[in-house]
Amino acid sequence: MIRFSKMHGAGNDFVVIDAISQSIQVNEVAWHQVADRHFGVGADQILIVEKPHNPAHDFRYRIFNADGAEV
Repeated sequence: MIRFSKMHGAGNDFVVIDAISQSIQVNEVAWHQVADRHFGVGADQILIVEKPHNPAHDFRYRIFNADGAEV
């Protein structure tokens, strides 16, 4: 189970996932299935907040389009 928030603004909707407080394998999730409006949550984009690679940063931010491609 992945905990998420769904948000919208300016005519678009987003699934926002905090991957810092929960463990998910970002590269193993089929994001196009999550974004599917008939069989998934439905979203224009999926936004992922992860632990940073560089300790000088607070977080790492990734965006996936509805087709599953990373922006």
